[in-house]
Amino acid sequence: MKLIHPSYFPNIVTFSYIMHHPICWEVNDNYQKQTFRNRTYISNDRGKHILSIPIIHVGRANGRQKYKDVQIDNSYPWQRQHWRTLETAYRTSPFFEFYEDDIRPLYNQPYESLLDYNLRTIETIFDCLQLDMPTDRTVAFETNPENKEDFRFLINAKFKSQLNMEPYTQVFGDRHGFTPNLSILDLLFNMGPNSVEYLKHEFIEPSND
Repeated sequence: MKLIHPSYFPNIVTFSYIMHHPICWEVNDNYQKQTFRNRTYISNDRGKHILSIPIIHVGRANGRQKYKDVQIDNSYPWQRQHWRTLETAYRTSPFFEFYEDDIRPLYNQPYESLLDYNLRTIETIFDCLQLDMPTDRTVAFETNPENKEDFRFLINAKFKSQLNMEPYTQVFGDRHGFTPNLSILDLLFNMGPNSVEYLKHEFIEPSND
């Protein structure tokens, strides 16, 4: 079983692991900046583009904040902004309209917990692909987990995967070329149900060396 963090619409490498291996969600760690906990990358007319969820930061005097305690800052209309960006980027993709009614509700109602929201985004993708989402969660934080392979490094936005990804057709590929390992949304909107087969055959195991 692999230990993985829930992230915001995970990138393709991470989602491949979630899809094809028994996994356990890490839900008892400390929140860290510069990770995919509150960000994901898509491709738009300008190239690679970040979508970032604003969070409510606690003061240093309160110590480190647990990931499961992190609250989303809904004082800023980030959901409306993210959805408009997704519409602009993927409206002309082959499967945007097919999945639009599944994805849009995630941007129509406010969520308080970042962890809960991330799990909901992942669950939505599994529903779109007609697959069962893993449900195992950690009960305590372990620096060196026993009986689990530690793949928590995948949450680090600075991690460079060794994935050799076969190019698929992207909306703005004629302008920018193929951009690998974006959010699972990019694959879903461009390849639809074929995403499952793509992930199954094109995935090469990354290294954390």
